[in-house]
Amino acid sequence: MAAYIIIAIIAYLVGSINFSIIISKRMAGFDVREKGSGNAGTTNMLRSVGVKAAAITLLCDILKGVVVILIAILIGNIVDGLDDALLVQLAGIFVIIGHTFPIFFGFKGGKGIATSLGVLLMINWQIGLICLVFALILMVITRMVSVGSIAAAILFPVLVIFIGQNYIVPVNNWSYLIFSIIVAVLVLFNHRENLKRIFTGKENKISFKKSSNLK
Repeated sequence: MAAYIIIAIIAYLVGSINFSIIISKRMAGFDVREKGSGNAGTTNMLRSVGVKAAAITLLCDILKGVVVILIAILIGNIVDGLDDALLVQLAGIFVIIGHTFPIFFGFKGGKGIATSLGVLLMINWQIGLICLVFALILMVITRMVSVGSIAAAILFPVLVIFIGQNYIVPVNNWSYLIFSIIVAVLVLFNHRENLKRIFTGKENKISFKKSSNLK
């Protein structure tokens, strides 16, 4: 039991390291949560600080998900008798919670999409890539990052039902289905305001023209 608690705490603390806040303060001299949408994530970094800062934030947030899964696997290899699948699932859930409610930054963080991507790619690279491509296509079509993120989160549990291979820790699919539903619920909860704006036609759109500002 102690090992499961430890990985949950480690994952939460790693998730709580919010790179968008750190990078925006260092590169632009302000907290990104004070600008734009007020969200501490890649999209708001792009709008408020710039492409370079957003790219660094995206990479670092993805790596948070990767790192905690690797730590969970390491603990599973060191300690005998543990449920390795449960370890990685706890790591994945709590790193997203940490990113959303970071203890180091007043429990006001980002929406966890990049971190979730890192988790997905580690737990099942096939499902992770499908969700990523699906999200990117919808983002290009709708010009709304939130639409791609929400749709990919909903797709995740569906893919788990039909894909039974390429899991980092092979186990009964029902275990990963429960995990995928929890992750999807977290993502939907974090996008609740976006959902309201999408339904009312007020959601912000991105521009793919270099000379244009983000709307």
